[in-house]
Amino acid sequence: MPDLSTTYLNMRLANPLVPSASPLSRSLDSIRRMEDAGASGVVLHSLFQEQIGSESHVLDRYLHVAPGHYWRALDYYPRAEDFAVSPDQYLEHIRQAKAAVSIPVIASLNGVTPGGWLKFASSIEEAGADAVELNVFYVPTDHLLAPGQIERRILDLVREVRQRVNLSLAVKLSPAYASIPAMAHDLVNAGVTGIVLFNEFNETDVDLDTFGLIARPPTSSTTNADALSLRLRWLAILRQQTTVSLAASGGVHSATDVLKLVVAGADVTMLASELMVHGLDRLTQIRDELEHWLETRNFGSLSEIRGRLSGLPHTESAMFERAQYVRIAGTSGG
Repeated sequence: MPDLSTTYLNMRLANPLVPSASPLSRSLDSIRRMEDAGASGVVLHSLFQEQIGSESHVLDRYLHVAPGHYWRALDYYPRAEDFAVSPDQYLEHIRQAKAAVSIPVIASLNGVTPGGWLKFASSIEEAGADAVELNVFYVPTDHLLAPGQIERRILDLVREVRQRVNLSLAVKLSPAYASIPAMAHDLVNAGVTGIVLFNEFNETDVDLDTFGLIARPPTSSTTNADALSLRLRWLAILRQQTTVSLAASGGVHSATDVLKLVVAGADVTMLASELMVHGLDRLTQIRDELEHWLETRNFGSLSEIRGRLSGLPHTESAMFERAQYVRIAGTSGG
């Protein structure tokens, strides 16, 4: 039987299948079923900066809300009682999850600014989490926000967490930075152990009756080849430039998706939408299909194909990307 094991955030995992942060991990029974179905680890649902006391109002300074609009801005956020769990309940959930399963339990902190709320990272470590994933989702909309300011604040956040915990630390990025390789390089220097590609923006629509914007949770469609393509590209580029763990999150629906991402350089592949739509047994099916694919091609382990994608030195990657764009768009009249 082929060996599917991999290393992620300095942890040896049985395979690359790790359920990402989602409502599925709020239930201990669901986490147990993930392990039984073949998950090699689990990322818990996120604890948000906005949940952790009055310190969350530091967001006001970050969002550059004008004084006259301060209270209206706060109205956009859920009340503390509207969140699924309180901070104390989150810590207890970590403890219970660690007692319930033998696979690594990765806590998820979601926020965008340094501040007192990050004291909670120490509590997460004390509760027994095996690692922490920082989700730094933010959409810049203010023209006064200078280029590089978001990156600097994220790096400050990472450094503050790194000072507070000894746990392995991953950062989940969005694809909307001026230079993803430069951001990755700076994150490594700031002390991260892994990088997760990518966060997904909410889906936006317009209500023609109210003329209002509608925000919906992001979903990863089985027909959304763009999601997989984006991750394949950046995994292949970053794998040449860093030795820290790389995870692909989003666009993972099949063993074929997993294999492509591993060949591009992923250490683990994280999935949620596929499990929410088709059930946790999909983990078993995908794992079995991975083994079958490797076995029929006489590979003894998944590590034999990891990062095997034939790529150019990173100094030539930009030329390659431009050449491919010109080749495809130019010959098709695009």
